[in-house]
Amino acid sequence: MGEGLQTQALLRLMAWMSPAFPIGSFAWSGGLERAVHDGLVKDADDLRSWLDTILGHGSFWNDAILFAEAWRSHADTEAIRELSELGLALAGSGERHFETLSLGKAFAAAATAWSHEVLGRLPQDVPFPVAVGAIAAAHAVPLEDALAAFLHAAISQAISAAIRLGACGQAQGLAILAERERRILDVCRRASASTLDALGTAAIQAEIASLKHETQHSRLFRS
Repeated sequence: MGEGLQTQALLRLMAWMSPAFPIGSFAWSGGLERAVHDGLVKDADDLRSWLDTILGHGSFWNDAILFAEAWRSHADTEAIRELSELGLALAGSGERHFETLSLGKAFAAAATAWSHEVLGRLPQDVPFPVAVGAIAAAHAVPLEDALAAFLHAAISQAISAAIRLGACGQAQGLAILAERERRILDVCRRASASTLDALGTAAIQAEIASLKHETQHSRLFRS
């Protein structure tokens, strides 16, 4: 990729993964709110452990695999449809299903500002990582760069939610984000070289928290 195209890809990633990109990601916590409520995440150390678990063994890992497969299959309409169905089926709770579906639809709609034929190949019900992966590939954004930006944004959003929930302070949150850089890069490398056979999670507490959040009476987030 030439220098001009690299810069263009960077600009698109900055726009797509910006907190200001209109997909409403700020409204979701992925079960973290319930984990704070139940005392599973009480402070910065607990948050570190929570993030590392879902990044290496939970929903973020599955999202990374789905993202990479969507990037590779972006030109195949049938493959993207089947991948979308798989991604939605992997959602462990109703809220997790609604979250990835809502963000996926919102991302695809907002990305129409960067018109491309791939948008016509995406199914109406497309999970978030599949939408971002396919659109990034269609715009020639390198896989590992796009996936790193995607996971960085996911971790950033989780930390932002934790700050609003009082589990850590802003300075602690920034330190946690900085510390996760190597882990994000490692997950990017592994996921980029993996197939759908690598899908799977072992983050049981996170899945339970997501299920329990559905019945939580007072809450700030939608998941």
